[in-house]
Amino acid sequence: MVNHSVLSSLNRLARLDQPDRLGLMLLFSVFFHALILFGVTFKTPEMKKSGAATSLDVVLVNRKSASRPVKADTLAQANLDGGGNTDADRRAKSPLPVQPRPESEAAQKQRQTGQLEQQARTLMTQVKSTQRVAQAPAKSEPKETPANSPTGSDLAMKSLEAARMEAQISRDWDAYQKKPKRTFIGARAQEYRFARYAEDWRIKVEKIGNLNYPEEAKRQKIYGSLQLIVNIKSNGSVESVEIKRSSGHKVLDEAAIRIVNLAAPYAPFPEDIRKDTDILGIVRTWNFTRADELGTTAAE
Repeated sequence: MVNHSVLSSLNRLARLDQPDRLGLMLLFSVFFHALILFGVTFKTPEMKKSGAATSLDVVLVNRKSASRPVKADTLAQANLDGGGNTDADRRAKSPLPVQPRPESEAAQKQRQTGQLEQQARTLMTQVKSTQRVAQAPAKSEPKETPANSPTGSDLAMKSLEAARMEAQISRDWDAYQKKPKRTFIGARAQEYRFARYAEDWRIKVEKIGNLNYPEEAKRQKIYGSLQLIVNIKSNGSVESVEIKRSSGHKVLDEAAIRIVNLAAPYAPFPEDIRKDTDILGIVRTWNFTRADELGTTAAE
């Protein structure tokens, strides 16, 4: 360590002449090399330690009081004598959430393996439950169903078909009941009540027909016969007129239909006919003769 004697020697060396200065410089050079060779070193003076460094614990409070606490538990930026909502010796902690520690790679693999195992167990449970539900009906059947026995869907279809047929029969029966009761008078009237009505009808038709004989047939000398079915309602009105056999001449066919409509309405049905007949069909042959006269005969 360099002391004051060395410094004073250096000062005197500075005041020496050049030859003396050179000798001294050589002396000092030898001295310093010897120090280096023999491991002599110089150290700077160390600072005296005042003691171990300690941390300062300061608490931030959000309130303050006018009085200073007699015995403070900790340091703070303001005086706070009491506070909080508990008598226990507790200190409020930071409301900030605790940051999770980073998960290691091994822990991540272990967690993923556990999730896969849980999913596999869940799938196995679902498969077993499905198998139990599918096998349950088989246990309740005492014996196998024959191959030719009808299934539930077959019975349902047959029941539906039966209901459809029943409804159709009911509709047909209602329609039949609603249809008018018809009676046809042809070549011979078996009963007097129908024969009397048909004869009265014939007389009226021939009278109107001769009064309204077709003029075109007279001019062209057209003659012939045809067969008509005249359907008369119970009130005497005409329901329809049908040509059963044509005369071959349009003028005669149209004249016969026109005459039937001109002669209507006819007499209403008497009570003995009305009781079982709604429509009376009279079938007769209409003859347009060379004498330009109209006559009707019973149809064969």
